[in-house]
Amino acid sequence: MSTAPPTVPAIQVEGFRMDFGGHTVIDRLDFEVQRGETFGLLGSNGSGKTTTLRALLGVYEPTAGRLLVNGRRFAPGQGTRVGYLPEERGLYKREPVLDVMVYLGRLKGVDAAEAARWSTAYLERVGLGDKTTARLDTLSGGQQQKVQLGVTIMGSPDLLILDEPTKGFDPVNQRLLMDMIAELQRDGTTLVLVSHDLEQVERLCDRVLLLRDGVARAYGTVEEVQAQFGATTVHLQYTGALPASARFRVLSSEAGHAELAVEDDVDFAALVAELVAAGVGVERFEPRRTSLTDIFLEVYGADALREWTAAA
Repeated sequence: MSTAPPTVPAIQVEGFRMDFGGHTVIDRLDFEVQRGETFGLLGSNGSGKTTTLRALLGVYEPTAGRLLVNGRRFAPGQGTRVGYLPEERGLYKREPVLDVMVYLGRLKGVDAAEAARWSTAYLERVGLGDKTTARLDTLSGGQQQKVQLGVTIMGSPDLLILDEPTKGFDPVNQRLLMDMIAELQRDGTTLVLVSHDLEQVERLCDRVLLLRDGVARAYGTVEEVQAQFGATTVHLQYTGALPASARFRVLSSEAGHAELAVEDDVDFAALVAELVAAGVGVERFEPRRTSLTDIFLEVYGADALREWTAAA
């Protein structure tokens, strides 16, 4: 159990820079993850998410800055209880499921008997109770994902870093995972979540960080990030050409449908009148609160959003 004072954040990243081959991939990154919160780390492919996590966990040595877990630099075996589910899965696939879970549990410091008891109960819960003696390579990708997740949460770590935890899961198993995450949240576990499901992030996370090209583009509570990009969007179905306007900015426009970012205090009647006066045929005008999907679209663009959601 960590002995860090409760006032120390679970994660502190200060002035983090990471260079590879003379190229800066992370530049002056600062953020904190408070104890007991669920934190969303977002970014398109190549934005620096995995690099940040690997530097935090001591896999990479930072070029500059500090990355601390419970107030100190993380190193395996120092007593900090951290569970990490990487996007790239790794298990001993020619060995029986229960043997692998017990072995990896012992590496985490869990007693062998307790690891076997816990693993057996976990496998029953996730519908793999009949697979304890099966070789891992005979399981489907989703089943192997359940095993890896079990190894990650075994031992009740104080901090869980989950990189695409629902990858390979059907809707039923996604619901099962969400129930587990809700239990962990109630128990006060600190969660760092990397997910392609932006609605899931918006629903689960207390605060978020959006990385682009190794630089923080937005950081704060979900509501604060929404406010940074305008708290309201308008879905517009129209004919004609959208004019330049001080009342809105176009997030996307395709085949007569557009997403417009507007300020909270915009006069919608005046906005519609402006569009009509510019020759736009307004067929549908639907104001709504800015979502993380809208923000992702603005920060990274439509191509990155399509690539991001396709990987979910």
